[in-house]
Amino acid sequence: MEEEQSVAKLPLIEAECSARLGISNIDYDQDQHGGVGSLDSAGAPVETRSTAVLCICTFAAACAAFTGGCLGAWLLDLGRLSLGIGFGLTCYVGPVYLAEITPKNVRGLLMSISQSMTGYGASFTFLVGSFVTWRSLAIIGCIPSLLLLLALFFIPESPRWLDYIENQRLQQNSDDNVLNLFRRKYLHIVIIGVGLMVVQTSDGLCGFLFYMSEIFDSAGISSTLGFILVAVVQIPSFVLTAALIDKFGRRTLLMASATGQCLGCFLTGLSYFLQDVDWWKEASPILALIGVLVYMGSYAFGMAQIPWIVVSEILPINVKGSAGTLCNLVNWFCSWVVSYTFNYSFSWSPTGTFFIYAGMCGFGVAFIAKLVPETKGRTLEEIHASLTHIMQ
Repeated sequence: MEEEQSVAKLPLIEAECSARLGISNIDYDQDQHGGVGSLDSAGAPVETRSTAVLCICTFAAACAAFTGGCLGAWLLDLGRLSLGIGFGLTCYVGPVYLAEITPKNVRGLLMSISQSMTGYGASFTFLVGSFVTWRSLAIIGCIPSLLLLLALFFIPESPRWLDYIENQRLQQNSDDNVLNLFRRKYLHIVIIGVGLMVVQTSDGLCGFLFYMSEIFDSAGISSTLGFILVAVVQIPSFVLTAALIDKFGRRTLLMASATGQCLGCFLTGLSYFLQDVDWWKEASPILALIGVLVYMGSYAFGMAQIPWIVVSEILPINVKGSAGTLCNLVNWFCSWVVSYTFNYSFSWSPTGTFFIYAGMCGFGVAFIAKLVPETKGRTLEEIHASLTHIMQ
């Protein structure tokens, strides 16, 4: 019956293609013209003409798909380039600017709120993206960018940066060179800044973000429910960070955040381990969901914003440009490495993948405890003086 329906529909498809290409007078009545080998009014075999029509239609559709696909890919690449430039600038320039203009007793609060906006945007995407198309989501995402563009015309220059420019004009001397970052007096600061970027991005974040649907699906969890729960967990975590950062300090929140990420990776890996050994499989999906929520909530609690806050506070003004560029480069390079390798490692062993990232989070806890200074309640001059004094 299905084959008969397909055969019955085929002439209609051919007739529509013929009409679009201006080919008429094709008679599909096999009884009238002798079946498959019948001729049209021009004397050409119907089967031959129909085949030609289908070939032309197929070629045209292929060309249209190729052209549209290339155009879509180019537009998406252009969008990603714009996003990379914009985000690469704002994730560092924003904290630097706020660090220079805000009083020391509220610097952490204001900078945390600013940095958390990225997280709020991601949480909004998790929520809305479950119900609207990607095109609508992209259009919505353009609105804050346009507002930022307009607001930039009303933001004054940083007083500290103006003083620095004047001093450099008089002294004709600057240490803002990449090679100078490896001088003894700056080396300790560079290690802290670069190390924080490695810790922030090498803990599997991009793997969780880009492959969250696959993680939920493989664990037997509805991805829509998972995305909504992630957003619900992250938003109060961002708020809590802003409320506590000037009370408990940067180091404390960073260590708590990295510890929570370590636990989240371990629980997620454990859920896949239970699947592998075929033991307590009914609890595996719940364990995976808890692991992802703990990880994403812990990331929002400190690791999402505080590394950039600390970097903007510890870098002396005469090396902010080159040091900030280096930190930005390391951050995005590590993000690319995780994004590129996660799919391969996940295919190799989900259990091993998340246990490896748990180990990286553990390394982050040790690094923060050993090297990252506490900057709470200190002026930028005090912070810079204490750090440069260590290497002198």
